[in-house]
Amino acid sequence: MPQSNGDPMILEGCTVLDFTQYLAGAGVTRMMAELGADIIKVELPEVGDPGRLLPKVLDNGRSGWFIQHNRGKKSLSVDWNTTEGRELLLELARDVDIVAENFGTADIMAKRGLDYESIRAINPDVIYLSVSCFGRTSPWANRPGYDYIAQAASGIMHMTGERDGPPMFVGSALGDTNGAVHGFASLGYALYFREKTGRGQFIDIAMTDALFHFHEAHLQLNHTTGGEFVPMRNGRHNAAVFPAGTFKAPQGYIVVLALDLQWPSVCRCIGRMDLLDDPRLATSSDRGNYQEELTPIIEGWMATFDTDEEVLEQLLAHRVPASAVLSPLDALNHPHFLARDMVRWVDDDLAGRLPIPGFPFKFGAQPELPDIRAALVGEHNEEILGERLGFTPERIVALTDAGVLHKGKS
Repeated sequence: MPQSNGDPMILEGCTVLDFTQYLAGAGVTRMMAELGADIIKVELPEVGDPGRLLPKVLDNGRSGWFIQHNRGKKSLSVDWNTTEGRELLLELARDVDIVAENFGTADIMAKRGLDYESIRAINPDVIYLSVSCFGRTSPWANRPGYDYIAQAASGIMHMTGERDGPPMFVGSALGDTNGAVHGFASLGYALYFREKTGRGQFIDIAMTDALFHFHEAHLQLNHTTGGEFVPMRNGRHNAAVFPAGTFKAPQGYIVVLALDLQWPSVCRCIGRMDLLDDPRLATSSDRGNYQEELTPIIEGWMATFDTDEEVLEQLLAHRVPASAVLSPLDALNHPHFLARDMVRWVDDDLAGRLPIPGFPFKFGAQPELPDIRAALVGEHNEEILGERLGFTPERIVALTDAGVLHKGKS
């Protein structure tokens, strides 16, 4: 479907055979659907993608969670434990650009003849994406794992929480969504490589790897300081630099992160130029050693205002990097998120109208996003098998009666 200016969407003509479920994999193909890719979502009979069971499930069986992460995909519900089911899936795999899966272990696809080597044998230039918790080459490859498991194993959880308290998970699906973005990005480069060479490839994305990559300095800092720096959660304030943390404001909390070049602006803003001349506070690291003394000074200055917005106006007037700590719900009517189209209201036949986060990539070549919806289980059985494999309506009915194909109501 072209854009209103006649230009094709970025991934128009790209076909994906999608075995993903839940979020880490489903998020990959959700972003591809926004760019016009043709997604054939394979769902197993009865439930389909288990994400359809995640709350909140409405009285009619529709899951808002599933809607958010599966809009724009065509649903083919097939029992791959039957010979006929496996055969038709392999036939579909002959003529797709990408196969994607995110099952807990590699043998789930292999024992059904749907692994990379099996599909490459019939589709030599296929790009095959696997997203999992620990990757396919790790000693932990066969361990079950979800988002919080990846947060724990990657060290992200170790770095989150109060300094003297237990490690805490990040309150959003950081591992799943980050794994999805890594998978989405990897496919762009794989398609570019195939355009140059004609060769497909296998891509192995581990959620734990994606989160481990978040450690911007912890390994080398431990090394360059001779072990003096030991990575540890900071609580409200960074242990190494100051100001870099969360400060109590008149109404809520404000985060300030000012490094050495911004420190003079902080001092001018709070009217404490004497701090600029204090030799103990010469560098951000030096100031980190005195944060218990400096934090009350900044919070005391903030307390002289009536509102958080007044505090932010002063900080930003002095070009001090700062933000209020916002709730996800604050985005619903926030001018920044509205201007960035990051609050998106979508319509669903069963759930009605609901808000979801917008598309984070802003492509100049595709300023428009398609009006897409989430499918019912097996909604597109006839369309997919008829158009792609030439199955007659009678054959599709026979396969449905035999339990090979399935259709659901939500």
